[in-house]
Amino acid sequence: MAGTEPSDDTAEGVLALVRELVRTHSQLLHSPHRHLHHNPVWRSVPPPPDNLKKGRQSEDEPTPAEKASTIRENIYTIPNLLTLSRIAACPVLGWSIVNNDFYFATGILLYAGLTDLVDGFLARRFNMRSVLGTILDPAADKILMTTLTVTLAMKDLLPVPLAVIILGRDVLLSLAAFYIRYTTLPPPKTFTRYWDFSIPSAEVHPTGISKVNTALQLLLMGTTTISPILPFDIALPLHALQWIVACTTIWSGASYVFAKDGFRVVSAAAKNRPPTPPSPPPSS
Repeated sequence: MAGTEPSDDTAEGVLALVRELVRTHSQLLHSPHRHLHHNPVWRSVPPPPDNLKKGRQSEDEPTPAEKASTIRENIYTIPNLLTLSRIAACPVLGWSIVNNDFYFATGILLYAGLTDLVDGFLARRFNMRSVLGTILDPAADKILMTTLTVTLAMKDLLPVPLAVIILGRDVLLSLAAFYIRYTTLPPPKTFTRYWDFSIPSAEVHPTGISKVNTALQLLLMGTTTISPILPFDIALPLHALQWIVACTTIWSGASYVFAKDGFRVVSAAAKNRPPTPPSPPPSS
């Protein structure tokens, strides 16, 4: 049997098996899923979700639902521009008082009073009201009042204790306004959205005593500013007015603490608004 040679059929069968193995191995090498064939575990792994393919959404970016529910308004109105011009005039007013230019200071006060009347008329007459306007208008009055209070106290035309009462009230109300803005801002609460005033969150409703106090403060500051250029002495009436303003300032500050309607949340009002009925289908 040692000298027996293999038959031709056996040799051909071995060659056919070798060719089949070579062909199968070549297909596996050129297959795009060859790794999946070698590792069966990967066959059961589901495809990655779409949010991983497109990149994770930033936490600061609002979702489509939040974008749809966000209220925006036009803040570039003439009343708002007039209010901003009144704010821009305050440094010039303070400079003129410090430099004893009370004639120029009186002219700026007249400009501030006129623009305050005009922007209110335009907002009501031509429906240019905005939530930003309800914030800017009292803010302009406070900046004007702060400028007059500081500079007149520096010139010894206003008692320092009265200046402390006026400024202390305004500082506390300003801090409360920042807190209310944060708590009423629709999510997401980001730094950019916080300072984006085209996204209203709450509007201020001045109390009755606050309106009276603002008028008395403006009367006191205006009279004190023009007193150096008057041809007669008004020290006694000014002293009485200072006591009145001190009382109304404390009263108005306390009214914001206990008032229930000092501000209104805009987003909550939008949610409580009844839905608009659907329009009827067009007739054929």
